[in-house]
Amino acid sequence: MPGWHLLHSADMSAASNLRSEDQFLCSICLDAFTDPVTTSCGHNFCKTCISQHWDTNGRQKCPMCNRVFKRRPELDINTLFSEMVAQFRREAQQKASSSSSEQQAAKPGEVPCDVCTGTRLKALKSCLVCQTSYCQTHLEPHLTVKRLKRHQLIDAVENLEDRMCTKHDNLLQLFCKTDQTCVCVLCSVLDHKNHEFVPLREEYEGKKAELEKTEAEIQQMIQKRRLKIQEITESVKMSKDAADRQKAEGVQVFTALMESERRLKELMKEIEDKQETTEKQAEGLIKDLEQEISELMERSSEVEQLSRSEDHLHLLQGFSSLKAAPPSKDWTEVRVHPPSYEGTVGRAVAQLEETIRKLMKKKLFEAELQRVQQYEVDVTLDPDTAHPYLVLSDDGKQVHDSDVRKKLPDNPERFSLYGIVLGEQSFSSGRFYFEVQVKGKTDWDLGVATETINRKRQIRLRPQDGLWTVGLRNGNKYRAAAGPSVPLCLHPGPEKVGVFVDYEEGLVSFYDVGAAALIYSFTGCSFTHKLHPYFSPCPNYGGKNSAPLIICPVNQTESIND
Repeated sequence: MPGWHLLHSADMSAASNLRSEDQFLCSICLDAFTDPVTTSCGHNFCKTCISQHWDTNGRQKCPMCNRVFKRRPELDINTLFSEMVAQFRREAQQKASSSSSEQQAAKPGEVPCDVCTGTRLKALKSCLVCQTSYCQTHLEPHLTVKRLKRHQLIDAVENLEDRMCTKHDNLLQLFCKTDQTCVCVLCSVLDHKNHEFVPLREEYEGKKAELEKTEAEIQQMIQKRRLKIQEITESVKMSKDAADRQKAEGVQVFTALMESERRLKELMKEIEDKQETTEKQAEGLIKDLEQEISELMERSSEVEQLSRSEDHLHLLQGFSSLKAAPPSKDWTEVRVHPPSYEGTVGRAVAQLEETIRKLMKKKLFEAELQRVQQYEVDVTLDPDTAHPYLVLSDDGKQVHDSDVRKKLPDNPERFSLYGIVLGEQSFSSGRFYFEVQVKGKTDWDLGVATETINRKRQIRLRPQDGLWTVGLRNGNKYRAAAGPSVPLCLHPGPEKVGVFVDYEEGLVSFYDVGAAALIYSFTGCSFTHKLHPYFSPCPNYGGKNSAPLIICPVNQTESIND
């Protein structure tokens, strides 16, 4: 056979090094050679494959190079090449065996490899052309052999026969849009004439886009429902919080009623004690009177007996020896004065009313405070406005006076005469609320100011000059800077102050957060410019007033817990 003597003369190890898997696969059956034969043009085929090929086509032509033979060649099995194929098979089996130990056997529900013998490994891919599923080892030719690379691979699936046309035994490659079904090429010619067809991939892409859209819509629906769950959960939480507040209020009210019951017992005891004292006084007087009555009755008996005597001498002698009359008390002015109970019950009721009034007033203010706390804003201090004596924290939430003037640029926004700093945020509409801790300070001012406030000259704390503030002086003198100032009676003073502004309503209110009580309200204000939160920690006074003003986050349960 032409060219075969070269293989015979070549060293077996060299041939083994040169060969590749491609050389041992028949180009007709695409599998390892069985009884390999070689044509005169030098191409190898399985003996059965090339014989059937020539029988079917009627012409003796090489399937590889299309060389036509005048007469059908007589083919003999290539013994050397057959041995090489056998060796290749053994190596492939060893490789498959080695890979099998590393790969997992197919579990129930997983697609098994159709090529494996013995233990069938888990298939990774299925070939739509070969109608076969392959494990990693047996998939290798489809990844390396040029002809097999053209085959269409998909993730391993069972029932590959479902992808074949049951009528024509051809691969389902087209989608009939008219009948909305998958068909083969012969179906499109024979059974679906004049129908509209598109490749499966094109319809796949369209349907995939629809599915992705549907999935997006479903995810959106899921998200909406999750938000609704969150909303319902939040509603339940709010309901629980409201219930807890109501229970706390109920406890306070009925505690007050229990206190009133205690006061009732005290009132009853007070009345009973007064009555007991009166009765004891009366008993003493009655006893004295009964004693005198007894003595008087005894004397009366003696007098009566003597008076009945008709013996002149006996009467005269007995009269002189008659006992002297016992000392007699003048009972004319003696009285038992009943205690006065007038006003006792009234005072007790008045005390109960005052207790409940204070409690209800506190609850009303708590509700009011919780309402305005909903308008909380995040306020930070503006360092460009801070007076050089002031020290601001890095997070812009605290400020105190240092008694030391820093060298800072005298920009137009900075206050030059007074220890003032404004919040960075400005408000020209709506409502806003913030809280500031004033604990430990002896002097401070808080409120809001217009952005047009004079920052370089003297400032008067009053609404006429664009300032709405309350403050503390000397540790115990609170005032509202209403122009003139209004003294405020706050005992004890607040540790945390809430500031609420309703721009359209013209309202600025200050609250004692811990006591849930209103400190003061500016009403009927006419705002025409942007408002900024206003802070003045006041002078340090050698450390007596060194505590900072601290902007705090709102805790709506604080006042209730207090």
